[in-house]
Amino acid sequence: MTTINEISVFALGGLHEIGKNMYAIEDANSIVVIDCGNKFPDESLLGIDLIIPDISYLEEKKEKVKALIVTHGHEDHIGGIPFFLKKVNVPVYATRFTLGLIELKLTEHKLLRETQLIEIDSKSELKFDEMTVEFFKVNHSIPDCIGVVFHTSQGVIVHSGDFKFDLTPMNNDHSDLHKMAKIGEEGVLLLLSESTNAERSGASPSEEMVGQNIEAAFKHATGKVFISTFASNIYRVQQVVDAAKLTNRKLVLLGRSMVNVVDVAMERGYLNVPENMLIDQHVIDELPPERICVLCTGSQGEPMAALARLSTGNFRGVTVLPEDTIILAAGPIPGNEKNVTQIIDQFYELGAKVIYGTGKGMHVSGHGYQEDLKLMLTLMKPKYFIPIHGEYRMLHHHRLLAESVGVEKGHTFLLKNGDVVDLENGIASQTRSIPVDSTYIDGIGFEDVGDLIMRDRKQLSEDGMLVVVITISKRERKLISPPDTISRGFVDQREANELIRKINQLVKKTISDLDTSDKYSWNTMKQKLRKTVGQQVFAETRKKPMILPIVIEV
Repeated sequence: MTTINEISVFALGGLHEIGKNMYAIEDANSIVVIDCGNKFPDESLLGIDLIIPDISYLEEKKEKVKALIVTHGHEDHIGGIPFFLKKVNVPVYATRFTLGLIELKLTEHKLLRETQLIEIDSKSELKFDEMTVEFFKVNHSIPDCIGVVFHTSQGVIVHSGDFKFDLTPMNNDHSDLHKMAKIGEEGVLLLLSESTNAERSGASPSEEMVGQNIEAAFKHATGKVFISTFASNIYRVQQVVDAAKLTNRKLVLLGRSMVNVVDVAMERGYLNVPENMLIDQHVIDELPPERICVLCTGSQGEPMAALARLSTGNFRGVTVLPEDTIILAAGPIPGNEKNVTQIIDQFYELGAKVIYGTGKGMHVSGHGYQEDLKLMLTLMKPKYFIPIHGEYRMLHHHRLLAESVGVEKGHTFLLKNGDVVDLENGIASQTRSIPVDSTYIDGIGFEDVGDLIMRDRKQLSEDGMLVVVITISKRERKLISPPDTISRGFVDQREANELIRKINQLVKKTISDLDTSDKYSWNTMKQKLRKTVGQQVFAETRKKPMILPIVIEV
């Protein structure tokens, strides 16, 4: 419980992980939330589409939640917003381009009319009871990114947003160094700063370098050029447009997210595409291959995205030929490497030329390296520091960087999601936590898939299922016909006749041994069958398939 003068800071996602970023600042009267992202599941989470933060704490205190402030439009910062707003409907504050991407999501979830979207920029100032909020511009791999400054009763708290310091950025979208320095000079009690590249020495390379390499690749390409990147990386998309214009190529967009984001960027003035450059995929064959550039989604190896389907020849109407060039202008997110390399192999099998990897200069990170992170710390001069947005080793290395530029040892908090840092009388302490977990999303309509469902899916995937069908007379409660046991994913019935015969015999015995009262209780009958069949199967096979009894009364 936050006392009258106390300020509490905590994360509901984004710590010890990459993705689902969500942070909160709480005082006695207000909670202001920063970002609400998602992350994608690994292979162990069967059937799960998205993972988002657990917002149970915010639901319990929804009358205190005053706003959701969004630092930028990447999925790991906006992907959970529709699910959050269905339970805690508060105003959403974001910059112009970020709002455009949020609107796409809210339209898909039929929430746009019910949501208050408020546009802000780096000069905006907001007031929530005793808390005042202002912003500063940062450079990242997507337009319109901001850091957030909270003026509280205890002092200034700064959230860096995702950032790098690019001295030659696209569209002259520079970080606001002067404002950051001024904030630091006036005094920062606590800084929360992203840690994605805390292990990488030096400074993050400039986006300008990528544009030069893309242009060179386009000039040397003989057939069609297929290039894949994050749809939200409008700077990279602009570089592709510029290279296509320079080499007299028409541009085809493949992938729903690419089409939608490019539409938003063009409509809001963040992307300049020459008139008549965009063409439909159906007219590709009407032009010479050297006049075609295809910009598509799927740089992370997503199986159903455009790039994967192109690599297997399953994209209707668009074919990759041996003289074509494939460019992957994005680095794989940790965990996606296997899928990406599989797609690269498939393009090589088609005979195409493939350009990939950071060594080819087709991608630079939007997250600052060690020198960028040290510069943020030096500008802000925080008394206390919380590294955020990263796995534990990244947070650990960021703590070492903070200490190397003057943050006192013991003043950095390496937190887990749910750990609370309380600020009172200018002193920060971490002595408590709130319960948090992950929320699993299965399709657009099914939220919060529980542990029981996940255990069932795991059991089915590992040991399969046995369906035991019994037909019983309604009056005498006796078996009318022999039991029928069906195996799915457990054993091949043709090769396990003896096991199936034993199971059927056991089912007959179990039914006949039931008390009269139990024979009239379907639940009791099913429980007994599950127990006896399960014990028999485990003794024979050392496996635990799901036992599904089906009772038919005649």
